[in-house]
Amino acid sequence: MKTFKVPPETSPAASVFPELSPDGAPSRALTSSRDKKRLRIRAERNQSTGIANVRASSLSFANMHNYGELLVNYLRARKHVFIDQLDWDIYQTDGMEFDQYDTPQCRWIVVHEFGEILAGIRLLPTTARCGIYSYMLRDAQRGILDNMPTDVLFMQAPVDPKVWEAARVFITETVPAQRRFDIQQVLVSKLISTARAEGASHVIGIVPAIWARWLRRLDLRAVPIGPRFHIDGTYSQAILFNAVNAMN
Repeated sequence: MKTFKVPPETSPAASVFPELSPDGAPSRALTSSRDKKRLRIRAERNQSTGIANVRASSLSFANMHNYGELLVNYLRARKHVFIDQLDWDIYQTDGMEFDQYDTPQCRWIVVHEFGEILAGIRLLPTTARCGIYSYMLRDAQRGILDNMPTDVLFMQAPVDPKVWEAARVFITETVPAQRRFDIQQVLVSKLISTARAEGASHVIGIVPAIWARWLRRLDLRAVPIGPRFHIDGTYSQAILFNAVNAMN
């Protein structure tokens, strides 16, 4: 089984997907004239498309008290999406969906508007540990998750502080079709900025099997790192993208 290493110039994946190899540059603030122009254009576009009031927040155990009931509402939205709509057989209590990976080690990316949850992602470092668990893709590969296959990756699951896992990706049904692309863009942008702030160079993720279609629309280069697999009526796949160069 192949081993994933960072920096990837020493890994087999680097020769196949050289565009994913980081240049070693640290995460940078958006201060160049090009970045400022991009932000201005994005702000003008947000005003014209009616998402000026949409906010994206990165929540943790350390800062969740600053956001009132946002985390609770986010977990309730997850329950509605993954249990009520998709009929996944996963944990819930008091109307909230959760699992063993919702720990102080993770970050929750929440897109919201006037308190209404629109979308979300959970980020977890691949160095995470909680009892026998680490992170979802690695634990599936280790065979300790009953509802996931063990062959979810083409390589050995990484354990590296520069690699984070994104999971529980969703956009709620309340987001109309004409707004979905903008909400996806807000969600992915916050995912990338949060990953960078945590020192990640790469993000691996579990996404719907149709990921290629909507990621291309977002101009986010990603590659599959595992076969498609089926869980509770949903087809998913593991992907990898470079968080340093993403959407630059």
